[in-house]
This record gives sequence, C-alpha cells and structure tokens, in this order.
Amino acid sequence: MRRRDFIAGLTGLAAAWPLQARAQQPIPVVGYLSARSPEDTGHLVDAVRRGLREEGFVEGQNVVIEYRYAVGDYDRLAPMAAELVRRQVSVLTTTGGENAAFAAKAATSKIPIVFVIGGDPVMEGFAANFNRPSGNATGITLLTNQLEPKRLGLLRQLLPSATKIAFLVNPGFAQSERQLTDVHTAAGAINLQLRVLKANVDGDLDAAFEAIAQEHVGALAVGAAPFFDTRRDKIVSLAARYGVPTMYHFREFVTAGGLISYGVDPVEVYRQAGTYTGRLLKGSKPADLPIMQASKFEFVINLKTAKALGLKVPEGIVAAADDVIE
Repeated sequence: MRRRDFIAGLTGLAAAWPLQARAQQPIPVVGYLSARSPEDTGHLVDAVRRGLREEGFVEGQNVVIEYRYAVGDYDRLAPMAAELVRRQVSVLTTTGGENAAFAAKAATSKIPIVFVIGGDPVMEGFAANFNRPSGNATGITLLTNQLEPKRLGLLRQLLPSATKIAFLVNPGFAQSERQLTDVHTAAGAINLQLRVLKANVDGDLDAAFEAIAQEHVGALAVGAAPFFDTRRDKIVSLAARYGVPTMYHFREFVTAGGLISYGVDPVEVYRQAGTYTGRLLKGSKPADLPIMQASKFEFVINLKTAKALGLKVPEGIVAAADDVIE
C-alpha cells in the first residue's frame, strides 16, 4: 500500500470516529410529571417542547419524553415520580403546582429537577434562594397562589353591591391553607363576607354550586389548583347553569366561556421550563440556573358571558382588561 493511500485511510477513519461515537451515545430521557391532564395542557406541553427545541433538543430525534399525568389526583404523583426515577431519566420536569414538585423532590436528590409551581419555592423548601438554588432543583414560579387577594378585589369591583362571595378551594392542594389565609385577610379588609367551599372530587363541585344557589351567594372565586384546571369545562358549565359570576386564575377558563380571570400567561412560563430542561440536559447544574418569577399578568373578561348573566360591566373594568372577549 502506498504511503499516501495509507494516510488517506487513516484520515477517513478519524473522520468517522466522532460520528460513530455520537451514534453510540444514549438518547437522554426527560421525565415529565404533571398534576394536570393531557387534555387541558396540550398547548402548555407544546410550549415545553418549544423551549427544548431552542436548546437543540427535538422530541423523537435526540430526546425522549416520558409523560405522567395525575389528572388532579395528587396521590398518584408519588408512585409516578418513583417510576420515573427508576427509569433513570436525565431530568425531571414537574408542572401543575407544588404537589408534583414535592413528589419529585421526595423521589430523588440526584436527578436534576425543573419545577413549575404557583407559590414561593424558598418558603416551600425547594431551594435556598432564588439566585443560587441549592440541591438538585430549580424552576419557575407563576405566583398564581399569591394572586388570590387580587382576584377577590377585582371580583368585588365587578360586583360592588355583593356582600357575600364564595371561595372554592381544593383542600388536597399543597397551597390551600395559605390561599385560605390570604383570602380571609383580603375579604376582611373590604368588609366582604366569605363563604368557603371545598372540592376534592367531581361530586364536591356539584354540591358547591348547589350551596351557592341555595344561600344566594353573589359570586364565586375559584382558587388556583390543578384539580380545578382538569375540571375546567365542568366548572364553567356549572357557573353558567347556576348563573354565578365567577373569577378564575387562568384565561383558558374565560376562553372556554367563563366570566373573568386574572393571572399569568402560562405558555411563556412552560416554554421557559423547556429551556431550563434543555440546559440541564446539556450539562448545566440546577444551582447555575436562578429561579425565575413570572412577570406578565393578564386580566381577561368575557362580555358575552357577562351579557348571558345579565351583568353590566363597568367601563373602568373593560378599559383595564388586557383582553376582552366579545
């Protein structure tokens, strides 16, 4: 064999080695753990995938996503998290509030976790501080749970003559006690009588609206909780059937026919969760990724629903809305 042919052969082998090495590398697996359902979060999962793509990961090509949904049944989260840990996923991404994040945290102290929650991650023990999270978890807070007083105030502005408003809370949700404390304080500050109603299963929702009708409660504020998100259509339907003006935490309730909402744009938050997931897959540590707080809030009102309820919405409320559905 001539020397130059031998050298050319070595060059060809050297060029092939990186390709062969890449081909032999295992495809990373993301464990996606949600307290919600695939039906009510399809657009949010798409946002997570978009964030992953921004970091160079495309599902089905160079990353696999294992999905687990509790559908509002929080007791399912712990075994689902344990299953994903046994699967040895590269990153655990949890959505749908604190319950999913707590399940992931209890299941592993080694696998990196990206959480999407509604409360304070430092107060809940997920991280030492916002800028430099310790341990194996980082993520984003929507601040959803902390906005309950604001939602109550907006509902009172919409219905200034109301003296009694119901608050629907999901007692199985990790933030429920804090929500109740905040709402009671807010109601007392504006001389508003509060009727607390609790719902953990579908039958509780029917009973809650029956109680509102029987007690002639003027309006309802639905507390932020994954269980309620998975029952969005049912809650909106009950509010229409009983003629109850209702405040929600996400705009999806209003686009589905609900009256009014105030909260964050979750699509952008979930995209960021996908971005963080991708960065962890590329080798970043949770401590290197500061916990982010949602900063975009939106006030949405459905004038068609208001008309069906016989409500005349004050011009100031309409003017203050970020989006008006007519």
